[in-house]
Amino acid sequence: MPLKGNINHSVCRWCYQDIPLEQLCIEAKRIGITGIDLIGPNEWPVLKKHGLYSPMCNGAEISLTEGFNDKRYHKALFENYSKKIPVVAEAGYTNLICFSGNRNGIDDETGLANCIEGLKPLIPIAEKYGVVLVMELLNTRVDHPDYHCNKTPWGVELAKRMASENFKLLYDIYHMQVEEGDIIATINQNHQYFAHYHTGGVPGRNEIDETQELYYPAIMQAIKNTGFKGFVAQEFIPKGENAMASLEKAVLLCDV
Repeated sequence: MPLKGNINHSVCRWCYQDIPLEQLCIEAKRIGITGIDLIGPNEWPVLKKHGLYSPMCNGAEISLTEGFNDKRYHKALFENYSKKIPVVAEAGYTNLICFSGNRNGIDDETGLANCIEGLKPLIPIAEKYGVVLVMELLNTRVDHPDYHCNKTPWGVELAKRMASENFKLLYDIYHMQVEEGDIIATINQNHQYFAHYHTGGVPGRNEIDETQELYYPAIMQAIKNTGFKGFVAQEFIPKGENAMASLEKAVLLCDV
């Protein structure tokens, strides 16, 4: 059955490391997926060969734990992102992921101020090249202890203070269900600050099927109703014997 075309489907590369990228591209196209997330410039030619897009680029970050909330990393981050932004644009892509980093004792207000100080010099470059810096929300309860951008209100406050269409958030549904819940209401209230979405089953970050607590068709309908035109990427770790069958099932479930 052809997909409905209301949701732009992507998949995160790292969840299928055992599958060669060429094969993943072929399977993705068969399913109806049009993008592959979290791939850097070295692998973009493979995507282009298969007519696939890179909805969330990476390769400029230092790490998830060393980010814009700590001034110690600002110089290196500026160098990394100022070089990578034009590369992303030249390839025809838009979104480039970034991270807050861990708290390491930094309070929320100081973390906001530090992120703004580190990100602001990059905004004119991002504006020039039409690239959006996208900070991911991650949970601290299970997967990323001490990560700073772990609450939607904190991330949204950062986006408000940045006051630029070239800085947005990656709303990871799995992470935010683990951290705070209230997924659909949060999307309805804050969707204008979200550039991208990731999925994942809760608990366990496995298939988004009947074995977990989230009902993805309703979540996707809420995203669709906001008028969102970006991508939703599957980011679950398949535990079934047939990973591609699990991926196809997830895409069909989310195709509202």
